[in-house]
Amino acid sequence: MTSQQVASQNAPPVAPAIEEPGVPELRASFRGTLLRPGDPGYEPGRRVWNGMIDRRPALIARCAGAADVIQAVGFARERGLPLAVRGGSHNVAGNAVCDGGVVIDLSGMKAIRVDPARRTVRAEGGVTWGEFDRETQAFGLATTGGIVSTTGIGGLTLGGGIGWLGRSYGLACDNLLSADLVTADGRLRTVSATEHADLFWGLRGGGGNFGVATSLEFRLHPVGPVLGGLLIHPFDAARDLLRLYRDFTATAPPELTCFAVLATSPEGAPMAAVALCYNGRPEDGERVLRPLRSFGSPMVDGIGPMPYTGLQSMLDPFYPPGLLNYWKSSFLTGLGDDAIDTMLAYCADRPTPLCHMAIEHMGGAVSRVGAEESAFAQRDQPYNFLCLGVSTDPAEAEACVRWARRFWEAMQPFASAGVYVNYLGAEADEGAERVRAAYGAAKYERLSALKAAYDPSNLFRLNQNIRPAT
Repeated sequence: MTSQQVASQNAPPVAPAIEEPGVPELRASFRGTLLRPGDPGYEPGRRVWNGMIDRRPALIARCAGAADVIQAVGFARERGLPLAVRGGSHNVAGNAVCDGGVVIDLSGMKAIRVDPARRTVRAEGGVTWGEFDRETQAFGLATTGGIVSTTGIGGLTLGGGIGWLGRSYGLACDNLLSADLVTADGRLRTVSATEHADLFWGLRGGGGNFGVATSLEFRLHPVGPVLGGLLIHPFDAARDLLRLYRDFTATAPPELTCFAVLATSPEGAPMAAVALCYNGRPEDGERVLRPLRSFGSPMVDGIGPMPYTGLQSMLDPFYPPGLLNYWKSSFLTGLGDDAIDTMLAYCADRPTPLCHMAIEHMGGAVSRVGAEESAFAQRDQPYNFLCLGVSTDPAEAEACVRWARRFWEAMQPFASAGVYVNYLGAEADEGAERVRAAYGAAKYERLSALKAAYDPSNLFRLNQNIRPAT
């Protein structure tokens, strides 16, 4: 990202100049709300979680149900307009909003129905994980969601879905049982292992390439209070803590999900931290966690029993909306001393205190799902690495972008070719080959053929885009 690009993202936006005579007709049969530039609610409606993104759609279609989604898809398709889909709008690339096109906004679609006897739940596409968990936890149930409660269930699940319960129960997409999907032709299809099975395979990891998920049905699991929280050490202890983390996670049971972070404490001091969730009997968790909790002299030992909903919102204050975010990510083949030293060097010299890095431990139930069972392709990777260039001031944004890029490049000797699609930035920055790398050649070819079957004109292209086969 050049200085010109950073500046343009934060300059006063220009309203789209298109005038659509079909808007009054659409409005007459639309149950939700249609917002155009100048309408009350338009300005907050075009804002997304990443403050780096500043785009002005011609029309925001705030849908009230699947019928509204069908109409909005048809409206955009018939006029050749760019089409973005907004659920939780947490995607760092800003794919939930577009310039001069139509935004299908699902944020008002919040219905959730839990079936405790079958241990399933169906939730509409505008639900966030915090809302989802509040309902399922009323019955002592949960499934793998994100690590920030304000993330939408749809985007996270369709891209794979790393979360606190992943090593216990697999990714969010592994727990998807069915979805109601509006495809590019305007049809509402119920997609599952027995209905449109090819499309169901592609939904689980293929991102938003195949349509708008108006509702999703998940498998639930008994989840009571978990043992979780944060262990925070001074940055001086980071090398030894990361080495311990490497050795500890190599033999950790699947009940434990454990992330390492080099960041800044709420008090403003550089820190090394471990965030964790033990999803099992507390007495077993205390024994498993003993090596971590007995290490050094932590600034904070916040580990203890907590509701799962508390764990899910624990990191929310670190990821508020409106900050300027630029991310780079890769799966790591290991966590050797050279990789740790590289992390320390870059995190000791950050352009802003908000810049940081995270390591997510994979494996467990994630790696036990068959390689060909879903579009998600990185099941054998031990760790996912993420460096985040973050600032509050647009004048600092370019330095944060440069830092994240250099950091990521320096980590490539320790990385696999793969990447988690939910952490990819805009294609103009990442390049189309990075999307291919997320799936590998064989899966990408299969996804491309699926795209050609269900979206041959690539209407759903504002995503980590899979090109239709020709």
